[in-house]
Amino acid sequence: MPKSKRAQIVSLTKTQKKTREQKDTLFQQVRDACDSFTSVYVFSVENMRNTFLKDLRTEWSTSKFFFGKNKVMAKALGTTAEEEYKEDLRYVAEKLDGNVGLLFTNASKEEVEAFFDSYRKQDYARSGCVATETFELKEGALFRGEDPFPHNMEPQLRSLGLPTKLVNGKVMLTRDHVVCHEGSVLTPEQAQLLKHFFVQMAEFHVTLLCHWNNGTFVDLAESS
Repeated sequence: MPKSKRAQIVSLTKTQKKTREQKDTLFQQVRDACDSFTSVYVFSVENMRNTFLKDLRTEWSTSKFFFGKNKVMAKALGTTAEEEYKEDLRYVAEKLDGNVGLLFTNASKEEVEAFFDSYRKQDYARSGCVATETFELKEGALFRGEDPFPHNMEPQLRSLGLPTKLVNGKVMLTRDHVVCHEGSVLTPEQAQLLKHFFVQMAEFHVTLLCHWNNGTFVDLAESS
């Protein structure tokens, strides 16, 4: 009788981890970038979105972005005066903490700063984000943009906390309802409702934390 394939125990120790080869590859890529580009920036990201980061990589295709794996990148740059790959890169390594990345480029400091100062992308807020405004719905028929909500969405809206009912095939709000208050932390239900109503409260943007150029380090947070 063949063995049953049901209820098999899978050990979590078998899940794949980053291999030594992958870490070594990243280590070498960072050092190669140090040799290929004149400038390196540490940047932080507000409201991280992979799509927008991908767009940045495309727009700055002649430059090089590294995001994540801070410890490996810091090791490649060198964390002490004795270990640093080039003069004063240890100060860059010190900034690799949290949701940050590296940008290697040959573009001028003025060009880089002007671009990222103005680069802003609006998106839908996720659960855990802070509401940037109070969003209130008035009693009556519900619309998303200029179009009324389809009748088959009424149960979903009700499950998300809206006091709704169907009246002659129209989704109606039975009383005024505040979806969120400015400054409050959004719940999963609130975030989903804001998306249904096309309300974007998140802004993806990049902040430059420091700049290194041919052995000269500048802390941009202190100099701003």
